[in-house]
Amino acid sequence: MSRPAPPAAIRRSKMPKKERVDQLVDHLFRHQAGRLAANLTRALGPERLDLVEEVVQDALIQAMRTWPYQGLPENPGAWIFRVARNRAVDLIRREQSLQGREESLRLWCRQSAELQERRPARFANEVDDDQLRMIFTCCHPLIPRPSRVALTLKILCGFSVAEIARAFLSQESAIAQRLVRAKRSIRSKGIPFEVPDAAQLPDRLDSVLDVLYLVFNEGYGAHQGEELVRRDLVGEAIRLAELLGDRPLSGLPQVQALAALMLLHAARLPSRQREGELVLLADQDRSLWDASLIARGLARFRASLRGRERSRFHVQAAIAVTHLKAGSWEETDWPEILQLYDQLLDVADSPVFALNRCVALSFVRGPNEALSQIQPLQKNSKLKDYYLLYATIADFHRRLDDPRQASLYYRKALELPCSQPERRFLMNKLREADK
Repeated sequence: MSRPAPPAAIRRSKMPKKERVDQLVDHLFRHQAGRLAANLTRALGPERLDLVEEVVQDALIQAMRTWPYQGLPENPGAWIFRVARNRAVDLIRREQSLQGREESLRLWCRQSAELQERRPARFANEVDDDQLRMIFTCCHPLIPRPSRVALTLKILCGFSVAEIARAFLSQESAIAQRLVRAKRSIRSKGIPFEVPDAAQLPDRLDSVLDVLYLVFNEGYGAHQGEELVRRDLVGEAIRLAELLGDRPLSGLPQVQALAALMLLHAARLPSRQREGELVLLADQDRSLWDASLIARGLARFRASLRGRERSRFHVQAAIAVTHLKAGSWEETDWPEILQLYDQLLDVADSPVFALNRCVALSFVRGPNEALSQIQPLQKNSKLKDYYLLYATIADFHRRLDDPRQASLYYRKALELPCSQPERRFLMNKLREADK
């Protein structure tokens, strides 16, 4: 999976100064804002998330205003930290309610100074720990589930209200209200800024993994827009999952399984598009699959098998491993995949998993039997806006040499939300069916 250009590469590029500044600030916003917000929250307290966001936003705005004229600093990340720190100092002096946080802020100032002095090892570990605390704060069970997702995207992933609204096909006003309610819950219910202890971890961890899984899925298959994949979301979900997996307390089997699932799916991204167009797994050039991500994913998968637990993430990762073992589409072990989907439905009764099982069934027993089992899913309210349900039915009819029915269901799929590459793919299939 390709990564955004690092700050040093952006500074050295020959693009116009204003463009370089905008790109660098965007890079820092995507990759540093969450860390900075987490670190600041430790100093100011989770009840002051609004203040934390204000400080981070002010620092980034100041960078956009001053760097085009003063030049890019040698260490842009440290510059952002310093400006945010100074802004926090100003605010803490003005607000009586924050006086009790002065010692925490002074400690944070000393730590950020260490970062600027290029002694980041201890500080980097503390930042990572702060991010874990922030994950568990955003995903606390006392916060409603939709609000957990919105808050995680906003605070940890650096997404705007408009971006979150687009990602989940919602109104900006609705997302803004979710964020307000989530922050209010943190204040009113005294949600702590901490990683829970071993006794509390299992209940809290399920919520965290649920949110990271949703973030990854939105990135892997964006619901709308010109881009098929939101690589920023995919990368952030993987980073946070691996961060959890690398800590002794939170590196449990289901965490390793989720990280494995994400890495193994992300490994296929280089072959999932060709010249901006969607490429199905059957037609992908497997030589383009990212070997380094596969190696990391398989290592995480092996780590996930050390315990007795077998979560839905274990089974999904096993399905991904089965696809990766096949040298070609024709060599895919569909009976094994069908059996794994049966196991998956035993541990997670999801209509999307049931739909995927029908696909596997169609390659084992034929599309006719798959069509008979897919009929109940058409009545499932959770799939009423899921274009893949109708695209799958259309494909079954195509394989049965029934272009009229295939055309009907491709048209139904095109009425529902999807990304522009997916829409173009469906239009091509529709034209083929109508010939």
